[in-house]
Amino acid sequence: MAKVKFYYDSEKLAFKRIIPKRGQKFGYVLLFLVASALFGFLCFFILANTSFFETPKTKLQARELETMQLNYQLLRNKMALMDEALTAIEERDNNIYRVYFNSAPIKEEERRSGMGGANRYKDLEGFNTSELVIASSKKVDELMKALAIQSVSLDEITKLAKQKEQLLAAIPAIQPVKNEDLKQMASGFGYRSDPFTKIKKFHKGMDFSARNGTPIYATGDGVVKKADGSLSGYGNHIEILHGYGYLTLYAHLSKYKVRAGQRVKRGDIIGYVGSTGRSEAPHLHYEVHKNGEVVNPLNFYYGSISAKEYVLLAKLANQENQSLD
Repeated sequence: MAKVKFYYDSEKLAFKRIIPKRGQKFGYVLLFLVASALFGFLCFFILANTSFFETPKTKLQARELETMQLNYQLLRNKMALMDEALTAIEERDNNIYRVYFNSAPIKEEERRSGMGGANRYKDLEGFNTSELVIASSKKVDELMKALAIQSVSLDEITKLAKQKEQLLAAIPAIQPVKNEDLKQMASGFGYRSDPFTKIKKFHKGMDFSARNGTPIYATGDGVVKKADGSLSGYGNHIEILHGYGYLTLYAHLSKYKVRAGQRVKRGDIIGYVGSTGRSEAPHLHYEVHKNGEVVNPLNFYYGSISAKEYVLLAKLANQENQSLD
């Protein structure tokens, strides 16, 4: 039963009953409903953002977020291992490979500089995991750039290695006549007595005394520049261009086994010992030229003789005896 309300009329000195208007009742009801709705929405919002009230969807999202964070952590661990392995490769590249091939090392700031662009990671901002995702993305970009630089460096090292291999094959590195075929090492590099004038003059090569027809070997890879008798006093001779500034000359041959323009390998037979031209007896006169200057051939026999044989050969070559040409 609804309560009856009264008010006191001071003029008539009596209590009178309050009769509410119909519209006022409706307003009270509407206000109550709006207030109830706002209070209910507020309670729902509070509960929805606390751990006391989780829907299946929010639980699934929380589980996915936790899984993603775990996967990112595993990814970062793998990147750390990759970074460690790459650092070891970079150290070997700078301190071994590039040192061996006399190439300048790559600076650390060039290898590990970040990717350009201030807003490169702007699209990854504004999320709960933005810090984690951006840090991982930066590390991936750094590793990718470092790997690209290292790949280019290894390509360069491979190219240098091939050039080094070609250089080592081209350098005159063996005796032109085998030890077992020699009668003696007749004369060395330097001032020697001329066999015809008996006057000391500079002897540009080494003379190897051997029987007529003894095989003569190319001392390094190269291309035959000439095989003829065009140089006065040298008789039948061969010149081989080895590249890298090297040229070798073989003189007083009895006959040739190569022709001009032919490519030869170290150890190939190119001709035979003779006594043609200005020669006193069968022997091979052998010269080594580097960048247009004659150099002592004795310094280029490391590929065919032992240390003991080298000492003996050096002793014989340094005797100031008479040359054979």
